[in-house]
Amino acid sequence: MADIDYLQGLQRHMTCYAGQRWLAQPLVAGIERAGTPQACYSPLDAGLLLGQVVEAGVDDVAAAYVAAQSAQPDWAALPASQRAQRLLQLADLLQQQQAELLALLLLEGGKALPDAVAELREAIDYCRWYAQQACRQFAEPQALEGVVGESNLLYWRGRGVLVCISPWNFPLAIFVGQMTAALVAGNAVLAKPSRATCLIAARVVELAHQAGIPPDVLHLLPGSGAGLSDALLQHPALAGVVFTGSAEVAKHIQRQLAARDGAIVPLIAETSGLNAMIADSSAHLEQLVQDALTSAFNSAGQRCSALRVLCLQDEIADQVIEMLRAALMTWQVGDVRDIANDIGPLISASALQQLSGYAAELRGTWRAQLPLPDDLPPGHYFAPRIIEISRDDWPRQEAFGPILQIVRWPQGSLSELLDFINQTGYGLTLALHSRLPSHVALLQQKARAGNLYVNRNQIGAVVGSQPFGGEGRSGTGPKAGGPHYLQRFAVERVISINTAAIGGTPELFKDA
Repeated sequence: MADIDYLQGLQRHMTCYAGQRWLAQPLVAGIERAGTPQACYSPLDAGLLLGQVVEAGVDDVAAAYVAAQSAQPDWAALPASQRAQRLLQLADLLQQQQAELLALLLLEGGKALPDAVAELREAIDYCRWYAQQACRQFAEPQALEGVVGESNLLYWRGRGVLVCISPWNFPLAIFVGQMTAALVAGNAVLAKPSRATCLIAARVVELAHQAGIPPDVLHLLPGSGAGLSDALLQHPALAGVVFTGSAEVAKHIQRQLAARDGAIVPLIAETSGLNAMIADSSAHLEQLVQDALTSAFNSAGQRCSALRVLCLQDEIADQVIEMLRAALMTWQVGDVRDIANDIGPLISASALQQLSGYAAELRGTWRAQLPLPDDLPPGHYFAPRIIEISRDDWPRQEAFGPILQIVRWPQGSLSELLDFINQTGYGLTLALHSRLPSHVALLQQKARAGNLYVNRNQIGAVVGSQPFGGEGRSGTGPKAGGPHYLQRFAVERVISINTAAIGGTPELFKDA
C-alpha cells in the first residue's frame, strides 16, 4: 500500500470490474441450481447493481447432503498431504485473482482498500496455515506409550458433513477460513454465506473447485430465512456446525442442535464482543489515540474485535478526549472506491436504521462526531462519533458500527475495573495501554478474554501469530488460525494391537 506504482497498477486492474455483474446461486455437486434471481446492490451506492443472487431452498439442501455424505469418506481417505495441496493451490488462485476479489470486497462489502488487502492476505494465510498444520497433525498416526508387546496408535478422521455459516463483515477471510479448516481435516462442507455477501462466496467456491477440491465435497447454499436454517441444522447427516456471528444467533443454533435426535454434534462458534481498551496514566497518549481510533472505526466499526468502550484513567481523560476529537476530524467518510476516504458505509439499510436507533437512546455527553460530506452517494453511511458515559450506562449488548463510548476510572481501581468487565460475560478482545509491568501482569492474570493486546490496537489478528477467538458469550474455541483449531474438526481414534499375538515382540529386535 506504500508503493505508489504498485498501488496505481492494482487500482487500474480493479477498475476492470467496475461494471461487472456477478451471480451467486446454489452450487450442489458442481451443478448450478435454478431459482428466482434477486438483485444485489452495493452498500456504497444503493443504485449500483452488482449482480444477482438465487437463494437455496430445502430441496437444494437435501441434494447437497446426499452428495456430500456419499463423497466424504473418499475425501477423508486421501492422505492429509493431498488435501493440503488443494488448499495451497487455492491460496495461489486467491493471489492471482486479487484484483477481482478486492473489487468485490469494496463493492459488495463496503471495505476500504487497506482493509480489503488485509482481508485477502488473511484468507491466503488461512489456506497455507491449515495446509501446514494438517500435514503436521494428521499425516501420521501418533504412537502412544504402552507395555511391550502392544502397539497403540492415535489417528484423526474427518467428522462427516459440516455446515459452515459465515458472516458479512469478513466475507472472504472467515468464509475461506471456515471451509478450508473443515475440508483439510477430511470433511465435506455445506457453505452458507451471509445473504449480504453471497457474490464473494460464490467466486471463492468457483476458485476452490478450480483448485481441485471436489464439487461433491464442497457445496454453496446462499440464502437466508428459517426454512433454510432448519433444513441445514436438522438433517440427520449433519456432523457439526461452524458459525461466526452474533451471540444471539449462536445460542439459537445451540438450542436447535441440542433438540436433535441422534449424535451430539459440535458447535464451533466465534461470536460478538463488548470489547474494552483500558489506558492508565503511564500510557503513551499519541499511540493510545491512534490505536483507539483504528480499533473503533476501521471497517466502519463492523468488526467483532472492534473497540466499543475506552476506559481512561481520570488523570488523562480530558486530554485524551480532546486528542481523540481532533484526530477524528482528520478522517473522512465516503465512497471507498476513492482511496482518500477512510471509512465506508454500513452493510445495509437495516444496519443503519438499527445503529441510528441505538445512538438516539444513548445517555451521556457527545464528545465528537465526524460530519458526513454533502456529496455522498445514496449508500448506508453513518457518522462516526464518540460519547462519554457513566459506568452505570455500560452497554449491555454490542452495537455494530462506529460508535466509541468512553468511561473514566480512578487511579488504583484497575483490578476492580477488570472484574467489572469480566462480569459482562463477553470475552473476545481486551486491550491495555500502560508502561507499568505490574498492570500488564494484572491484565494477564485477571482478564477473561480470548485475545489480549498491550500497547497496540486490538484488531487485525494475524493467522498463526495471534490465533483469534473468544470465550464466555464470545465463542467456544478453539482459536481460528491457531495450532489446535483443526483438531475440533476431526475425531480421535485409537487402535490397540497385541503384537505379541503373531508369535514375537518385533520392537525387541529393532536394533538387533
